Amino acid sequence: MNFLLRCGVKAGNRTKASVVGIKRRVRKLALGARLGVMQAAPARLLLFGYVSYMLVGWALLALPVSQIQPVAAIDTLFTAVSAVSTTGLATVSVGGSFSPFGEVVMLALIQAGGLGYMTIGSFAVLSVYHRLGRMRTHTVRQAFNLPEGISVVMFLRSVVWFTLICEGIGALALFLMFHHAGVPNALWMAVFHSISAFCTAGFSLFDNSLEMFHDHVGINLAISILSLLGAMGFLIIVDGWRALMGRERVLGFTSKVIVRMTMVFLGLGTLILFVTEPELTALPPDERLMAAFFQTMSASTTVGFNTVSITGMSQAVLMVLMALMVVGASPAGTGGGLKTTSFAALLGLVRSTLKNREAVRFFKRRVSDEKLNMATASLAYYAGLCGLAMFLLLLTDADQTFEALLFEATSAMGTVGLSTGITGDLSDLGKLIVIVLMTAGRVGILTFGIALAAHDESRAEEQDDNLVL
Repeated sequence: MNFLLRCGVKAGNRTKASVVGIKRRVRKLALGARLGVMQAAPARLLLFGYVSYMLVGWALLALPVSQIQPVAAIDTLFTAVSAVSTTGLATVSVGGSFSPFGEVVMLALIQAGGLGYMTIGSFAVLSVYHRLGRMRTHTVRQAFNLPEGISVVMFLRSVVWFTLICEGIGALALFLMFHHAGVPNALWMAVFHSISAFCTAGFSLFDNSLEMFHDHVGINLAISILSLLGAMGFLIIVDGWRALMGRERVLGFTSKVIVRMTMVFLGLGTLILFVTEPELTALPPDERLMAAFFQTMSASTTVGFNTVSITGMSQAVLMVLMALMVVGASPAGTGGGLKTTSFAALLGLVRSTLKNREAVRFFKRRVSDEKLNMATASLAYYAGLCGLAMFLLLLTDADQTFEALLFEATSAMGTVGLSTGITGDLSDLGKLIVIVLMTAGRVGILTFGIALAAHDESRAEEQDDNLVL
């Protein structure tokens, strides 16, 4: 009897130990899976979030209540993607094709795209639960490239409040000027263009964008300020706020790079357009300078408004605008492109290589290998995706010129919205290609590539360990 009892106790202990071991293994597997998601999922989560916004916007814009006149399904999809990606390219007239309800839907899509998928979702979570989970915090930090010294919660709140304040002040200023200029429905026009400018969307309810205001200093200035504030990035705002509050500026170097690179591009671009663009020569010197600055600003911030016709510009100036669109805005902002900081890192790499230096420096500060790798990979992926898109566009839209298609593809990838006037004439397949480019540009060129190629790192490491064993 005692023997049987002892056997039973031992068997029970082994069962408990087995259960405990199973639980430990389950916890270990769950932790490994969660770590894998933390590493591989952010890029896919961002892509899925933006695509879901685009599909919802497509469904809403396809409703009869959203349209004044029938709009083809491919054109409503194109418009929804362009709005969420804050690109501004349009295959149909926005003001002439969509009803007031459709315009409200578009404005909501622009605002969602400008603030960002993770910003809106995370701010909603904060409003309800007053905290963020690890996964959401990690994804927000990766989406905005936030350093460890910046609180994600503080950053998100700053982003939302700063956006609302800027758009509110901009709408008030534009309303006063639109009303004085006799623009019908001036209040709605002001709200729409203020949000469109700050989110660097470039959508306009005027058929010729802002060409009728090419000589209006106030409207040009208001749109430019809103676009620059959105494009230079929320990191600048956080850094400036910390400086005003007497706190340590954790982004001093990044802020310096962003401001200096932005000013250099604005200055050089304005000078080149002012001197070389024949279309501007007929304007008085002050209007000529203002138009040159506005178009440079529009390309470099990726806002996409225009006060002069892009179609009639010279090939040389179009090449300058394409270069500005490729570089684009700054990180953690509403604009697209490779980003000014990535371009600065590449400049430092070229300079160090020419001078045969091992360490890469910019503004006397060393650039880390990680940043260099990201900048180089972004440029390579950008060039590869652009080359593939151009090959396909030359097949689907052979009736268009090479220069016009290249400008269109560059504008879509940079989420700019400037066009030589061929957007509405593209074939359905051509429009689908541009849709993919706009989506990639909004998610981020490198992030888009990672989302398509991402795999579970923890699973890969486990397979590698088993192979070694």
